[in-house]
Amino acid sequence: MAKKKVADTVETPVDAAVATPPGGAGRDAEYTVVARRYRPQRFEQLVGQDAVSQSLGNAIKSGRVAHAYLFTGARGVGKTSTARILAKCLNCEKGPTLTPCDECEMCHNIAAGEDVDVLEIDGASNRGIDEIREIRSNVQYRPQRARYKIYIIDEVHMLTGPAFNALLKTLEEPPSHVKFIFATTEASKIPVTILSRCQRFDFSGISLTQLRQRMKEIVASEGTTANDEALELIARRAGGSMRDAQSLLDQLLAFGGERLTVARVHQLLGTAHEERIAAIAGAVLAKDAKQALAQVAEAADKGLQLGELLDQLIEYWRDLMVVQAAGLEDQVLSVTSANRSALETQARSLSPESVMAGLDILVTAKSRLRNTTHGRIVLEMALVRLARLDSLVGVSQLVQWLQEGGGPAAPARASAASVSDAEKKKLAVEAVSADVPIPLTTESLAKVWIQLSMQASFAVRGELRNSVEQAISGPNALAIRFPHGYNLPEGARKTQMEEAVAKITGQTWMVKLENVAKGIVQPNAVVPETPTQRRRRIHDTVLQAPLTARAKEVLGAVVVDVEEGFGDVVALKKADDDDGDGANDTDFDNSDDE
Repeated sequence: MAKKKVADTVETPVDAAVATPPGGAGRDAEYTVVARRYRPQRFEQLVGQDAVSQSLGNAIKSGRVAHAYLFTGARGVGKTSTARILAKCLNCEKGPTLTPCDECEMCHNIAAGEDVDVLEIDGASNRGIDEIREIRSNVQYRPQRARYKIYIIDEVHMLTGPAFNALLKTLEEPPSHVKFIFATTEASKIPVTILSRCQRFDFSGISLTQLRQRMKEIVASEGTTANDEALELIARRAGGSMRDAQSLLDQLLAFGGERLTVARVHQLLGTAHEERIAAIAGAVLAKDAKQALAQVAEAADKGLQLGELLDQLIEYWRDLMVVQAAGLEDQVLSVTSANRSALETQARSLSPESVMAGLDILVTAKSRLRNTTHGRIVLEMALVRLARLDSLVGVSQLVQWLQEGGGPAAPARASAASVSDAEKKKLAVEAVSADVPIPLTTESLAKVWIQLSMQASFAVRGELRNSVEQAISGPNALAIRFPHGYNLPEGARKTQMEEAVAKITGQTWMVKLENVAKGIVQPNAVVPETPTQRRRRIHDTVLQAPLTARAKEVLGAVVVDVEEGFGDVVALKKADDDDGDGANDTDFDNSDDE
């Protein structure tokens, strides 16, 4: 009787000759969830893990089974199932074999997680050194009935540091009758000393197509039917996890009805129908913020989850980006075939910058949504911003307005706050960058120095800020002096300085790095600024710059942030005006700079 009870709890594979009746058993029997009933029992039944199955299968055939394995990957991709299958292959009465019989008592007990020689341990609740010491003391004893004593430790990354240390020696040289199988979703948290003693297998996420096909098989086995679109929604929501997909399918089957439809999926998940997402996107792209807000209000009144709605909009904008960049062919999109022609038309009508800016707005809104109780306001604000994306002005247009001494006609007027940080930095650099080399002379040294401070690598710029004096010390020789006791840059950094100077001046210069003698104060010596002092100086300098004043006057701009390098732009402008040659060599109004 005991043996029969164990057999009754074994999960039925989806391709069994006789499908499990809907509900999993008789009317009076305890219900077993879909994820357990359709757990794979052999390597060939694993979905989406062909490389893992092949590698483990070859190891068993060749007799090269390692003493320790690490299975890592996202949740629900088959790590624990694979561990059980490997245990059955090794301990089956007809084994070791690639095809366990699933009939002997060993196979039944392992599949049910009840075998005395195959111990499944939860690393989260058995994470201390005492539990690991118990394992160490028990590994010396041979298995009671099986060929191998196998320890399967799930979420092994949860073990404490002392527990890992206690496991090291045993893991390195275990008895021949012991095998360890570790499973984890966070391999980065496992000490390297443990990783180096295991054969590691990385489980990939399961593809949308594979998830959908598996759901279709399970639905058929359960004696019901489902729309392909409904199964695709389930697979997409699972995010590569078979267990998540099966759990959601189980919930939908319990929801009732003879056929699984898209409407039922949306109803259970609290998500919007594709037509509503398309309507919101169409209103936004038509600059009709009123209609977009009306759609959100209607969705909220129907009880839809606004977080889910935002996720769907992010997926829609991602589809726009993909179609614009790569076309419709062979692309995995959230939009079904019925609406893809409209999606393609929308993608072609937008610039890449607009699509990327819209996606950035939506992703930022999603991040804000996690930390606020005003979810609807965050979503509405994002949609209004999307509907007004045309108000964002490109850098070239902004420079042109400044050159012409005027601004755009209302209502298309834009503020500097509308320009992204990357565009601000680009504007600053373009204003001073020139393709024509700047010959290095005593008069142009200040200009070359600021160009060097802007164009050199990040590490070199950090060194240059600590210098106290720069001077031409001989033919094609530039001396850069640092405070007494400062560790002078050498090797690659010195070479990078010389390359940067050569690029800016069009000539080869030898850079000489020197320390100021102790007690000697150079006429032009400066005390290196702290980061706080530098930010304050740059901010104050930019506020006083003519370019800033002009932007505020013409465009009504507001200084929101100052990128690194903006202060150098203003300083370069001043150095250029004061170089005594009567010319404005880095004219901000020179249209060629654009």
